[in-house]
Amino acid sequence: MRDRLLTALGVVAAGGGLALAFPRMHWDGIAWLAVAPWLVVALMNSPRAAFFWCWLGGTAFFLGLLQWLNFTFMTFSAIPFPLTWLPTLALSAYCGLWIALVAAAVAWIGGRSAGGALALAPFAWVAAEWGRGHLFGGFPWGLIGYTQYARLPAIQVAELGGVYAVSFLIIAVNAAVAGVVLLPWRRALAGAALAGILLGLSLGFGEWRLRETAPTDTVRVGVMQPSIEQPLKYDPNHAATTLGIYLALSRRAADDRPELLVWPETATPTPLARDAGLVALLRSLAASLKAPLVVGSIDVEGGSPLVLRNTAFLLTERGVEGRYDKMHLVPFGEYVPLSGVIGFVRGWAEFISELEPGTRTVVFPGPPAPFGVVICYEGIFPELVRDFAKNGARLIVNITNDAWFGRTSGPLQHLAMYPFRAVEHRTAVVRSANTGVSAFVGPTGRIERRLPLYERDVMTSPVPLRTGTTLYTRFGDWIAYLGLAVSALVLGERALRTVTAR
Repeated sequence: MRDRLLTALGVVAAGGGLALAFPRMHWDGIAWLAVAPWLVVALMNSPRAAFFWCWLGGTAFFLGLLQWLNFTFMTFSAIPFPLTWLPTLALSAYCGLWIALVAAAVAWIGGRSAGGALALAPFAWVAAEWGRGHLFGGFPWGLIGYTQYARLPAIQVAELGGVYAVSFLIIAVNAAVAGVVLLPWRRALAGAALAGILLGLSLGFGEWRLRETAPTDTVRVGVMQPSIEQPLKYDPNHAATTLGIYLALSRRAADDRPELLVWPETATPTPLARDAGLVALLRSLAASLKAPLVVGSIDVEGGSPLVLRNTAFLLTERGVEGRYDKMHLVPFGEYVPLSGVIGFVRGWAEFISELEPGTRTVVFPGPPAPFGVVICYEGIFPELVRDFAKNGARLIVNITNDAWFGRTSGPLQHLAMYPFRAVEHRTAVVRSANTGVSAFVGPTGRIERRLPLYERDVMTSPVPLRTGTTLYTRFGDWIAYLGLAVSALVLGERALRTVTAR
């Protein structure tokens, strides 16, 4: 009983520690050690026990990481406290299953070779992260590589293999630490040396890339953060005030002569395409600025039933020049999965909508240069942003509305993913967020400028344009595919040996 209690405390403490490696705390060094206890527990137990213990630890990790969701349910849903924790717990338990599967695989291979199991761990981990980011619509939040977003030398390898390359590196170090605990000293030393070489090469590559000359082809972009509380965004009584805030910020930006001005997601208080007066106002604004506008709005089409889309419009003095409809919608936010069965949940919360997804990526040709717009949640999907880069975008614009998450760690965790989108394609990312965090991210992943949460302001800055194509742009998530292949081969070989031994 005492051993079980100690194991439970250990896996939960490791999960809690790993959550602290992400914003808001951002004790990022913990990530290089926090997974090692799970690997040790996996190798000291049967696959079934390893699955259970690391599911517990993984659930604890995601509960700590995703606690900001509880604010959303408490503030904008009809679910009474403390039942507001149930959706967060359910999502955390689901995400924890992927960690449990890695632990079970390590335990199963460890029955024959502990060293082989630890060598498998980085491959199995990135395969699981990729799976979590794709199955059932995908939820790639909290990939362990994101803990290093501010460690620029460590994240430059993302141009080779995306965020999964950084995750692979972190788990390789954790596996080496677990090996020091469990393996004979010679084998432990060999594993530590291999992980050290891998880490050294990655950091050396990062330092070299950071010394590269920055692109000289730039455009001036303005982003605004209006800081409008969520309950007021669509309040008809506040519509004039909302537009007044945007217009005042736009005129302030005009002093810096932006070549592109970005408003955040769902900025307009009325559907833009159905409001001729608003379109005329924005045409006049674009003419006075001598710059196009990117404006987020809910778009409405049809009669009965209405078709709603989350859209980014490009406007110039000639009017609407282009549009991009959000393709990857937020489950239980912008649509209800299996709505024929569980559609009743729409009545639980005001943030649950039923939007229609877009069907294709759109690269706006400019002016001032070809750019793509990813809307809110879409930016956390590496392969979606890659589509814009492959189609010629020289700049990535992210518009978002994180007002649903208040002053929690959610908006900070969201921002931490965009340095990776920048490094993956060596493209700048400009971000306009309703309540924050708005930012300019350089091609090296450095967050050059940002606005604090709930600060109303506008920023204008010269932004470098993408000039080349990275390995990641060409080949995408190849490290994740390698992880899937290696895991399948190793586990398949183990299964074959088990069958033939009977």
